[in-house]
Amino acid sequence: MKDTAPLPTAPLRARAEIDLTALRSNVRALRALAPGAALMAVVKSDAYGHGAVPCARAALDAGATWLGTATPEEALELRAAGLPGRVMCWLWTPGGPWRQAIEADIDVSVSAMWALREVTAAAREAGLPARVQLKADTGLGRNGCQPADWADLVAAALRAEADGLIRITGLWSHFACADEPGHPSIAAQLTRFREMTAYAEDHGVRPEVRHMANSPATLTLPEAHFDLVRTGIAVYGISPGPEIGTSADFGLRPVMTLAASLALVKHVPGGHGISYGHHYVTPGETTLGLVPVGYADGVPRHASGSGPVLVGGKWRTVAGRVAMDQFVVDLGGDRPETGAEAVLFGPGDRGEPTAEDWAQAAGTIAYEIVTRIGTRVPRVYVNEALDG
Repeated sequence: MKDTAPLPTAPLRARAEIDLTALRSNVRALRALAPGAALMAVVKSDAYGHGAVPCARAALDAGATWLGTATPEEALELRAAGLPGRVMCWLWTPGGPWRQAIEADIDVSVSAMWALREVTAAAREAGLPARVQLKADTGLGRNGCQPADWADLVAAALRAEADGLIRITGLWSHFACADEPGHPSIAAQLTRFREMTAYAEDHGVRPEVRHMANSPATLTLPEAHFDLVRTGIAVYGISPGPEIGTSADFGLRPVMTLAASLALVKHVPGGHGISYGHHYVTPGETTLGLVPVGYADGVPRHASGSGPVLVGGKWRTVAGRVAMDQFVVDLGGDRPETGAEAVLFGPGDRGEPTAEDWAQAAGTIAYEIVTRIGTRVPRVYVNEALDG
């Protein structure tokens, strides 16, 4: 008779553990920092690598009333998952899924006449008014309407609203340097935003929300909170930059822990070259641990020779180059078991490195460290049930 007993579950090669209790706590801390404003949890790029739908649901549970995405496809994914409330997306290209967004009750951002023409045409086809937010370029120089073109865009949007094709639900902009306290562009952008919103309101726009504050502005610029704050990286417990303070300074806790199981532990002699190019050579007899993640999993190759890893309670450093699927750490003669845990980063309270430590090792920002963790690494959600 054939044995039908289930096979034992194998340990994961690697995992990104996502602590949803930490995320909910972060949302509550951010709401307390901006008590007069609604809070948007930005879940673009799969919630900065953490998983859009579970993180969006946890953020709503903690009191976020808006969700934000870059692309319309990301916003539509949230609606397909049954998530309620206001959802906004802001990165559109010609021919985008305007009608689907309108029918899914998604707020869409408009920065130029071409986008207004496309969204009004889609609204006419759908037989429903589009929820439109007008974006002002107050100095970032990316998306958004230039001040010289603002009057024309506002006038055209008001005509479309009078025709019943759109509702102008928001006026918004984005900071260039809010993570650099005291940068002169901050005050200049705030002034420009106030001028541009005042012009729109003087000419008849009645927005539901005016918003400009990203994570760093939410944390440090109460004068920029307006009606809504858009919090992205801070929701995931990471400070927008060491210049403004650590996560702990703001009562935030990192949500992601990235760990792997050692694939091999072996003894090698001194003078042994390690990984491609032999950029690391063992200074003496030692032991090596093979960590089975690499740049295909999002571990930055730029952290070759510098990325920190916790193994056996001690910080180790990537020895030699990070390869596509693996890298090596010099264990200095220690002999953990094959399969022992190697923690690349986490909250830091077990002595492990943080995403900020990896950012410094790779010469980048912590946003990139968490966002680039690839789909080959499974997300394991803990504390999904509501707290308390």
